[in-house]
Amino acid sequence: RDRKSQMAEESHRQDSAYLLIFIMLLTLTILTIWLFKHRRVRFLHETGLAMIYGLLVGVILRFGIHVPQSMSDVILGCAVNASPATLLVNVSGRFYEYTLKGEVTPGSGHQDDEMLRKVTFDPEVFFNILLPPIIFHAGYSLKRRHFFRNIGSILAYAFLGTVISCFVIGLIMYGFVSFMKVVGQLGGDFYFTDCLFFGAIVSATDPVTVLAIFNELKVDVDLYALLFGESVLNDAVAIVLSSSIVAYQPAGDNSHSFEAMAVLKSLGIFVGVFSGSFALGVATGVMTFTKLRDFPLLETALFFLMSWSTFLLAEACGFTGVVAVLFCGMTQAHYTFNNLSPESQDRTKQLFELLNFLAENFIFSYMGLTLFSFQSHVFNLLFIIGAFVAIFLGRAANIYPLSFLLNLSRRNKIGSNFQHVMMFAGLRGAMTFALSIRDTATYARQMMFSTTLLIVFFTVWVCGGGTMPMLSFMSIPVGVDSDQENSVSDFNFEQIWYKKGNLRVNDTKQESAWPFRIWYNFDHNYLKPLLTHSGPPLTATMPACCGPLARCLTSPQAYEVWTELLRYLFQELSSCPCSTCFHSYFCI
Repeated sequence: RDRKSQMAEESHRQDSAYLLIFIMLLTLTILTIWLFKHRRVRFLHETGLAMIYGLLVGVILRFGIHVPQSMSDVILGCAVNASPATLLVNVSGRFYEYTLKGEVTPGSGHQDDEMLRKVTFDPEVFFNILLPPIIFHAGYSLKRRHFFRNIGSILAYAFLGTVISCFVIGLIMYGFVSFMKVVGQLGGDFYFTDCLFFGAIVSATDPVTVLAIFNELKVDVDLYALLFGESVLNDAVAIVLSSSIVAYQPAGDNSHSFEAMAVLKSLGIFVGVFSGSFALGVATGVMTFTKLRDFPLLETALFFLMSWSTFLLAEACGFTGVVAVLFCGMTQAHYTFNNLSPESQDRTKQLFELLNFLAENFIFSYMGLTLFSFQSHVFNLLFIIGAFVAIFLGRAANIYPLSFLLNLSRRNKIGSNFQHVMMFAGLRGAMTFALSIRDTATYARQMMFSTTLLIVFFTVWVCGGGTMPMLSFMSIPVGVDSDQENSVSDFNFEQIWYKKGNLRVNDTKQESAWPFRIWYNFDHNYLKPLLTHSGPPLTATMPACCGPLARCLTSPQAYEVWTELLRYLFQELSSCPCSTCFHSYFCI
């Protein structure tokens, strides 16, 4: 065999070995999770465990394995002034293309660097393959009742809070960076826009460890909803905010000077990208309907592909896939899910739960490994100290002032103990890591990435591990009935009671603010009957004058499902002491 065939076979063997390492990491993590659950160990979450295993493998790859040097194919005589991305080499009249892999670390051989490069994934892998199932699952598994009951507070924390946190962190870091310049501790350019970008990426919270413990202990549902809702939405806000900061381009030679028009343009980009991504996600979520109920496998496959394509479509259109796929998942959970066959409903839930679990643990394992496999780390003690101070103050500036303002109008006040837990639970995770690793070309971005890794490690291990003592210290009630989504049957219908055309709804609506009550009525009277087969048909909710249009838009299946539900209700409640009252509501 020729030399090229041997090299290709050797490369294939090495790639298989490196992928096997990650599979073994996940396998070891799963087995340890089982042991922890069996022993009821709660001081360390699975994500923190995955990071520890990743760190151990990274140490072994970096310091324990040495690839023998082979300099026969290495030519050291070529010298250029800059490192081109692609190099065309003329060898005896034939041109060969070579691509840039990276800088060789001083003191190590190029084979060792090649090994570390192979276990370092392209950042686009995280955005296009690993992040979509995590974000989609967050929207698809959302407990909508508690989410919408606290929608005003969640939006305040996610939007206003993230922006406040971004600018507080950015300003504090700019002060530290300026001090580093004075004392000569800065080895490259670091502008105010870089500080704001750092503030945006570390403002994305991911309290997966805390929420897992909350769910297991059945912590107060409002506290869970506030934390989960904030983490779901502020990931979307953080990625759009970071993109807007990158797009900041003032006129003139100095691209980092302050200019009002450039700020307004960045603000317009933020609003435009977020709105466009939101609209695209909702639109594709509404359009993702199937008539393949007789073939659940095909139905599930189509649902999966349509959901994933939402992310890619948004990215291809210049929007943000994270925002689009999040709202696509929320829309599909609210509308499309009701049209799926029972088999597909179970399959889609389990499929995305599995993908979320594997992707999340893979990312946290990779974080640990990257601490040693990434070859361009820039660790600066002053910057690291400033970052920890900044994220603490940024989180405080988010939670406490907004909670005070929200409590002025909330019926159920956000107590000081809840606020302290929310402050403590501001962990950083997958989104922060993915945003920081996406661009590590400059000195500033390399320093941000290295510091971000340390922030994620600290918050997951210390804050995540301290959740149980924190709950006890703050006297947070546990064992609370989660009061799951109202349902009266396997049809997954919300409690809807009709009397003479007037809608009576459950307590969720009554507890919500007036904008949500208006939306609730509109959704249940018009959108759900139009887009799903659940609930009453349009003929029962639209005015009598719109009867022909309602009959045209109502499918025969909607009539069948509604009739079946009414019969079920009659059979279940006819023996109830309130059966007389029940018969006054329904006529079957």
